[in-house]
Amino acid sequence: MLSRVANSIYWMCRYIERAENVARFISVNLNLLLDMPSERGKHWEPLVMITGDQELFEEHYSDPTQEAVVNFLTFDRQYPNSILSCLASARENARSIREIISSEMWEHLNTFYLEMADPRFQPMALQDPHKFFKIIQMRSHLFTGLMDSTMSHGEAWNFARIGMMMERADKTSRILDVKYFMLLPEADLVNTPIDNIQWTAVLKSASAFEMYRKEHHLITPRMVASFLIFDEQFPRSIRHCITKAQICLHRISGSPNGSNNNAAEKLLGRLKADLEYTDIDEVVNQGMHEYLDNLQTRLNQVDAAIGATFFNIKPMVETATSEQ
Repeated sequence: MLSRVANSIYWMCRYIERAENVARFISVNLNLLLDMPSERGKHWEPLVMITGDQELFEEHYSDPTQEAVVNFLTFDRQYPNSILSCLASARENARSIREIISSEMWEHLNTFYLEMADPRFQPMALQDPHKFFKIIQMRSHLFTGLMDSTMSHGEAWNFARIGMMMERADKTSRILDVKYFMLLPEADLVNTPIDNIQWTAVLKSASAFEMYRKEHHLITPRMVASFLIFDEQFPRSIRHCITKAQICLHRISGSPNGSNNNAAEKLLGRLKADLEYTDIDEVVNQGMHEYLDNLQTRLNQVDAAIGATFFNIKPMVETATSEQ
């Protein structure tokens, strides 16, 4: 497969997954405000923090109000990770590989983007935000379902899956990192209804609430973090995403499990092993933020290695070194 084609497929799915995650974060935040109306002014800034683009937000907006944050994360074309920008990038990647993906995938993604870009559709984001962001989530799920059911599960499909799993792992780590820091409870709030509401929102951000309750009866920060990082079966846990990404990577390269033929396989295999042999006690002792920050750095390293190995993209580290 041409490296250009593989790169387009990989990023097409990363952008779709990114758009869906942003929509989910906003939707859960809206529900949290219904349960905690007195906290209305405190829950929008963390959404910007999750993206890691707070400086860019502050350049264009004065205060993190609901209207400003929703516009920034949803429609701002100057912000490359807004939902509309992600869909535009996904559509552009899909357009360049029309011969690889199915016609159903292209038609759905094209319609999805045109609908979001239509000015007549955009007022719904503030007038009926619950319905608006639910539509985006369902459109993203439909695209994933079309990909699985109408596209041959060969090399191209495996690149798409890797992109999706890498993006999902990154976003799960970010929501947990920010929320764990913001919601560290005061002593008099532990195990109170407010504490439970907040951590329920964290689980719902990853669509994990019902699956978590099947495994655990109590909602505590430690158990929520353990579930979202280390659970082997939940499809949005970091460990599960990395495991599935590694399987797809080995299918592409043809190397057996347990071996590594390139830098991407080596880095991803090492990360998977660390997730398998680390537990929540070690994470808490190390520091949750420090652990997740290091994890995000390693995910970026894997992404760069995939780009260098399969897409013929020179890692930025090497470029910086050569310029020095």
